[in-house]
Amino acid sequence: MAAHNYANTSVEMVVYDDPLHVSERVAVAAFLAGYSGGTRTSYTTDLRIFTGWCHEHRLNLFSVKRAHLELFSRWMEQEGRMASTIARRLSTLSSFYKYCQIEDIIAKNPAANIRRPKVNAESRTLGLDRNELGALLVQAGLGDLRDGTLITLLALNGLRISEALNADIGDLSTERGHRTLAIVRKGGKHVTVPIAPRTGRALDLYIGERTIGPIFLGVEGGRMDRYCTDRMVKRLVKRAGIDKRISPHSLRHSFITAALDAGVPLRRCPRSSKPRGSQNHYALRPSEAKP
Repeated sequence: MAAHNYANTSVEMVVYDDPLHVSERVAVAAFLAGYSGGTRTSYTTDLRIFTGWCHEHRLNLFSVKRAHLELFSRWMEQEGRMASTIARRLSTLSSFYKYCQIEDIIAKNPAANIRRPKVNAESRTLGLDRNELGALLVQAGLGDLRDGTLITLLALNGLRISEALNADIGDLSTERGHRTLAIVRKGGKHVTVPIAPRTGRALDLYIGERTIGPIFLGVEGGRMDRYCTDRMVKRLVKRAGIDKRISPHSLRHSFITAALDAGVPLRRCPRSSKPRGSQNHYALRPSEAKP
């Protein structure tokens, strides 16, 4: 196996709570450097969980075998993780170890033929009906101005949570009398989307006199993160009396479902950069069914 030169690797280091050897840290950071946005965030989370599990079992990342990954999969099942989450994390590990193999860090990808749980093609994302969405918007409007503005942007404009959180004040504009927001879609595609009048008013009120920086700020003045958003959505859903497991992505799902129910063709709805992904989410919508 060829020796890997770590000395010339210049990447942003990723800090983990569990101790890793320098070679492991550099390999993880170099792998993550090839991604951005939500993909990088998701991969970082998956690898942090796996490296923590390896640390508890005194495993070096580069000595992991297929049997260890099978045990990791069983552990996630026992922890109550959904099949889709387990499948995604195993896919992340397969990509990571494939990278290590290409870089001659390891001889063989231990995750190449790992068995992954079957995931139903139909989306498991729960959405809100019109009344529930209205109740959530009311609760959001009664609380923190930032939270209400973000909920409005997600629910009335169908943005992904990553698109909303990564947006800066400078991305807002006005074209032909309509408010717009420049965002980066999945795959790095830059697009400009129209903003509903209600959302535009909420954004103006929340941003106030600020002229630069992220639109949505965290408690310490930096960019708001996804974990904070997830907790906020769950809190507001509970206050609205909605007995569903709702995430920020559920609001995008609700927006698209409402559009389909109103007769808008699927091809005109905001969707994944991969058409198959949208078909999995919304293939069974009555308005799109063939006679």
